[in-house]
Amino acid sequence: MDRDQTRTPPPPLDIRPEPNDADGLGGLSDSLPGAFDPLALRAGRLARVRQMLRDTGLAAAVLFDPNNQRYATGSRNMFGYFLRNSTRYIYVPVSGPVVLFEYPGSAHVSTWLETIEEARTSKVVWSAVNQRDTVSARPFAQEIADLIRRNTGEAGRVGLDRCPMLLAQALEAEGLTVVDCQQDLLHARRLKTPEEIACLTLSMAASEAAVAATEAAIRPGVTETDLFATLYGQVIAGGGEFIETRLLSSGPRTNPWFNEAGSRVLRPGDLVGLDTDTIGCHGYYSDFSRTFFCGPGRPTGYQKSLYAMAYEQVQHNMALLRPGLTYRALSEQAWPIPERFFDRRYPSIIHGVGLHGETPLVAHAADFDRFSGDGVLEPGMVVSVESYIGEVDGPEGVKLEEEVVITETGSRPISRYPFDDRLLERQV
Repeated sequence: MDRDQTRTPPPPLDIRPEPNDADGLGGLSDSLPGAFDPLALRAGRLARVRQMLRDTGLAAAVLFDPNNQRYATGSRNMFGYFLRNSTRYIYVPVSGPVVLFEYPGSAHVSTWLETIEEARTSKVVWSAVNQRDTVSARPFAQEIADLIRRNTGEAGRVGLDRCPMLLAQALEAEGLTVVDCQQDLLHARRLKTPEEIACLTLSMAASEAAVAATEAAIRPGVTETDLFATLYGQVIAGGGEFIETRLLSSGPRTNPWFNEAGSRVLRPGDLVGLDTDTIGCHGYYSDFSRTFFCGPGRPTGYQKSLYAMAYEQVQHNMALLRPGLTYRALSEQAWPIPERFFDRRYPSIIHGVGLHGETPLVAHAADFDRFSGDGVLEPGMVVSVESYIGEVDGPEGVKLEEEVVITETGSRPISRYPFDDRLLERQV
């Protein structure tokens, strides 16, 4: 066995979720999020990947996407680098050793994991930047073909989640049938294990603390970038990893949505909207949105009306969520957006949450056939419920979003960050 070092797994940790499992999703504490067993987390995810291979008739998958690598094995190395540079890959067969093909000198980052049974050096490190793709493709393919024949005794079907075209062609030249398995992997990942629910809850709690620090920093004179730096710093301090977007805007930059944090200076009476979009604790996504009011003073009637509609949209659509509801039925029963705000609607009603934004994505009825497919909500899915209310040529907009888990009987919020009482006209 070609290893960079001997694997020495850490001892099992006695940090199981608290015994309160009425909904069958792992029983999380009502105050602090539940902990989890990392060995069970990794075992459950690898089992899902291997079941996907069996269901689709694949002998193995070669995973280049760092998210799929992490899901299948728990292995993470220079995550941002490998998001853009597909030179690290993991071979996962239906049965037999999982083999990591790693960046030189860094296998020790992952060889302690019980899911990684062998480590070799990647055949395609630096090949693209040195114009060596044509040289490295054949050795890459020969090594993968040899592993598959060792496991199965014959050439077979191999799944790829992403890779350069030359590598796929080289695998085919070795007699393998190459299949794009990205959508099958995402489908397999749609249902979260109890350990994943615990990770998502831990990630959410840390993100909520980061948003609280950001809200506390809102005052006239600070810039959007100042606030985003506070958010990002608190995410890292709380055990998170990175934020996928820079969605934090203020005043007129809240309409339309998707303006990223910039140099604008906040003034009294501004709305400030943000979307966490955070790859947080243990690599799990935390995705909720809030809009705040920058005092001193009181919100205008127009600001409160925008906020009330966004809040109503989120609450209405959350109330619909239950196992067995089809995606199309959800789109048809969703909160009806007033015509003057329809053109600036958020693209989805809900989207899945896991290691990042995942399956499913349910679009509005007018967009359903373009963006969504048939499907049904199932217990164990985690989704974010979206709302953006703003009108064309309007002065401002409001972004709200909640993250929930689908249970056996309905849904349960994972996000708990309070809404703005001043904008809801509640008694403070």
